[in-house]
Amino acid sequence: MLVVMFAIMWFLLIRPAQKRQKQTRTMQESLKRGDKVITIGGLHGTIDAVDESSVFLKVTDGTTLQFDKQAVGRVIESSQS
Repeated sequence: MLVVMFAIMWFLLIRPAQKRQKQTRTMQESLKRGDKVITIGGLHGTIDAVDESSVFLKVTDGTTLQFDKQAVGRVIESSQS
């Protein structure tokens, strides 16, 4: 009975969380210059440069800000290059 409860919990809670983590990691690894993104804090910008652990976002007024890759919440428009 305990094994069945654990299996149900794994399929309902743990498996979907692992899937989301994998999708997020894949998205963060594929970030490239020109992508339009939104950070987890809600800042909209265009990626100006990417290094191993950071992205540099250009915002509306031309200011460039540095963020950890983990701060990128989603890509709203991917560049074609």
